[in-house]
Amino acid sequence: MKYLLMYILPVFLCLASCAESKDLTVNSPDGSIHLQVGEENGRIYYTVNKQKQQVLDKSFLGFELQSGRLDQNLKIKDIKHSKFHETWDQVWGEEITVDNTYNQLSVDVEESDGLKRQFSIVFRIFNDGIGFRYVFPEQENLKDFVIMDELTEFALKEEATAWSIPTNHTQYFENLYKPSALSEIDTVCTPLTMKTKSGLYLAIHEANLTDYAGLNLTSVNHTTRLKADLTPWSTGEKAFMKTPCATPWRTMIIADKPGDLILSRLMLNLNEPCKIEDVSWIKPGRYIGIWWGMHMEKYTWGQGAKHGATTQNTMRYIDFAAEHHFSGVLVEGWNYGWDGDWVKNGYNFSFTKPFPDFDIKKITEYAKQKGVNLIGHHETGGWTKNYESQLDSAFALYQRYGVNTVKTGYVNPLLDGKERHSSQYGVRHYRKVIETAAKYNIMIDNHEPAMPTGIQRTWPNLMTQEGLRGQEYDAWSRDGGNPPEHTTIIPFTRGLAGPMDFTPGTFNFDNPVYPETHVQTTLAKQLALFVVIYSPLQMASDMIENYENNPAFGFITSCPVNWSKTVVPDAEIGEYVTIARKGRDSENWFVGSITNAQGRNLNLSLNFLDKDVKYKAVIFRDGDSADYKKNPYEVEIEEKQVTSETILDLRLASGGGTAIRIEKL
Repeated sequence: MKYLLMYILPVFLCLASCAESKDLTVNSPDGSIHLQVGEENGRIYYTVNKQKQQVLDKSFLGFELQSGRLDQNLKIKDIKHSKFHETWDQVWGEEITVDNTYNQLSVDVEESDGLKRQFSIVFRIFNDGIGFRYVFPEQENLKDFVIMDELTEFALKEEATAWSIPTNHTQYFENLYKPSALSEIDTVCTPLTMKTKSGLYLAIHEANLTDYAGLNLTSVNHTTRLKADLTPWSTGEKAFMKTPCATPWRTMIIADKPGDLILSRLMLNLNEPCKIEDVSWIKPGRYIGIWWGMHMEKYTWGQGAKHGATTQNTMRYIDFAAEHHFSGVLVEGWNYGWDGDWVKNGYNFSFTKPFPDFDIKKITEYAKQKGVNLIGHHETGGWTKNYESQLDSAFALYQRYGVNTVKTGYVNPLLDGKERHSSQYGVRHYRKVIETAAKYNIMIDNHEPAMPTGIQRTWPNLMTQEGLRGQEYDAWSRDGGNPPEHTTIIPFTRGLAGPMDFTPGTFNFDNPVYPETHVQTTLAKQLALFVVIYSPLQMASDMIENYENNPAFGFITSCPVNWSKTVVPDAEIGEYVTIARKGRDSENWFVGSITNAQGRNLNLSLNFLDKDVKYKAVIFRDGDSADYKKNPYEVEIEEKQVTSETILDLRLASGGGTAIRIEKL
């Protein structure tokens, strides 16, 4: 018996180990999400369930390389299971501490014959969704290679309503998100947000887009099976790779209600930790700018009688910023290159030579005395090679004058006249700018970007980005401006990719240039957008004279841009959204509630407040006769004492909103 046991025990342990090693399933830490990997006729697939409901049917994986397909004749060579848990603190963000807990399944794959090329698929399952990426190890038969197509699929089990913007008919991601049946979409940008027939909310995007092409999605034969469609180079290739290497993470948030989409930190968790050792110089802030006046044609970007970026005008804005506790003043049109057709001739931009009427030394010294920072502006016209040749000298100039924030721009459908912004070419350029800026202690606000993918965790000097149809469309868009539902959709679509430089805060809706185009909100909704739309660099968009002597301006000047906690009490995509945030530097809470063109009454429970504590709520609401078309300016300001047991009745006018400051007594 003794010898028999010595023989049986190792066999038993081996069988148990082998059984575990062949376990091609992985669950979320709370057990609610279940992912399974399989092989069918030499093809690798995965499926996803939420509880007992199937979310994704068999979704196949692989690539088409320039040297041949890499999605067939495959076998699973090995698998590894692991778990991970940590909490980490954001340099800035919608809350301080982020929980990063997941279960991981790594699947090693190899061709059955031929070159026997290898890659791994690493799956991470969180309580709120999944992420996976391809990893290519160094190997003899796969060194330098070219990806012609990524064959990743998301095969939804059932029809869904999808909010999307078309990839091939949108510049700079600046389009209106429209709802449609998922099976009816063409090729669309991510994040792609969906509500399934069963009531689940899903969002597909990517994380850690590094030296790769941006992700788009296309419907396969007008079904609910989606396939990756990478942004190509002008020559047709999708990505040039060299082993060892990895793709970005493909992500899917799986939520029971729309507010949970906003609260997911899955994308951030799939990025690398911060690479900047000293982050003390990275400071969120609220700013104003010499900008809206150009759209209203009161000022010009180029030189002349109406030039906006003059020493005198900038100092006037600095005085206003100091008086109202704004941290910065953005000035556009300060440098040579604006005169003429700069979209075609943007390679003439100089980023170190100011116009003669812009004394940068005098301005920055004056700003320092006032406790205000000048925010620099680098419009490139999309000519990245010209910009890269001046990057170090341009950032060194700003560093010398104490300018620690730069807004970059790429207004040109093609970079350097040929490459798309979200191509590997564009992704490489944007990363170079971010990393170079970090060397000079400069924060970046990037306009006309590649779609954000959470890189701000690794490089927190990347503060905010555009990549959406912002408030500037309310100045000159020939369709009349952003419709009221636009801002009730973007927190659940573009907002899932990261901070949005939407630039709310326009107070004067009259437009002398395009009278039919104007802000399509009430004034109270403009206030609420400072809470609803997140950005650690938040601009009050209007000319400063339009803020003078307006009591509503007091909400903007008191509203933080950096938060310790965020909750979403109530929301329905495209209809309304209410968000509450607690300031990082105080015990005060701020609430923004907005609606589409339909006026409505909402009940807001304040159960997110500390229990057994009294607060004062200062409520900026639509007046009784307010309406975004007929009477947009009427705002009522009232105060009341509240506690965590209070339920507030919010009346939102058509196209309206409510903004609330809640101060602990």
